[in-house]
Amino acid sequence: MRIRIVDAFTDRPFAGNPAGVLLLDSFPDDAWLQNVAVEVNHAETAFTHPLPAGGEADWALRWFTPTTEVALCGHATLAAAHVLHTTGAHRGPVRFTTRSGVLVATPGDDGSITLDFPTAPLTPVAAPNGVAEALGAEPLATFDTGPNTGDLLIEVADERTVLGLTPDHKALARYSKRGIITTARAEGPSRGYDFVSRCFFPNVGIDEDPVTGSAHTALAPFWSERLGRTTLTGLQASPRSGLVRTELRGERTLLTGHAVTVVDGELLA
Repeated sequence: MRIRIVDAFTDRPFAGNPAGVLLLDSFPDDAWLQNVAVEVNHAETAFTHPLPAGGEADWALRWFTPTTEVALCGHATLAAAHVLHTTGAHRGPVRFTTRSGVLVATPGDDGSITLDFPTAPLTPVAAPNGVAEALGAEPLATFDTGPNTGDLLIEVADERTVLGLTPDHKALARYSKRGIITTARAEGPSRGYDFVSRCFFPNVGIDEDPVTGSAHTALAPFWSERLGRTTLTGLQASPRSGLVRTELRGERTLLTGHAVTVVDGELLA
C-alpha cells in the first residue's frame, strides 16, 4: 500500500505542514487508521477513498492526529488533493465528503490548490482566567471559533509578541476543545502577508501545529473585518512556517496554498 508524506502550504520541501496521505479502496477499522496515524506521527494523516459516480462527492476523507480523529483539517486536505492530482487519480476539482460536510479542492494553473471550507462562526468571549499566564501574553480580544474546530482565537499586541510566545502547553489544554490560535497584525505590508499567527493544539496531541488551514477559517473573517478586505495572506510563523491565502465569501472561506510530496513509499502493515 502506497503512503506519501506531503508538505502543505509551502512550495519547497521541509517547510509548511507535513501530512501523511493514503489512497484506499475503503476505510478499514478505526483502530488501524489510528495506528497508521501514530506511526506516521505528523499532525495529521489523511485517509481517502473513491465514491461511486453521480453522488454529491467524489472521495470520502478522514483525518487522524496521533491521538484522535478530527472534524476538520486544512493542510491534510490540501495534501490529499495534491496526491490525487499529481498521481492522476483525479482530475479537476475534487469533492470530499467529510465530518464537516462536502469540501471542494480546486487546482490552479500555477500549481496551487484552493480549498472551499466553512467559515468559522466567531463568538466574542471573555478571556478565561489564567489563559494569559499559560500563553505568556495578554489577550486583546478573545473569540470562540465554533463546533468544527473548538478553538479559542486570541489577538495579542503585535507580531513580535506572537513570534516570541513560549506557552505552557499543558496549562493551555484546559481552555478549549482543540487549542489556541494566537494572532496579530503584520508589522508592515512589505513583508508579503497581512497577519501572523501561531497555533497550539495540546488537546489533540499537537503542541504547536506548523501551518493550520482550518484555523484560517477563523482568521479570515477576523482580519477581513479589521482590515476591510476579503482577500488576505496569513503567515503561520512556526519553525517550519507557511503562507495561506484567504478569501472570505460569507459562510465559506477559500484557502489557497501549494504542496510538495517529499516521501513516496510502501506501507507494509
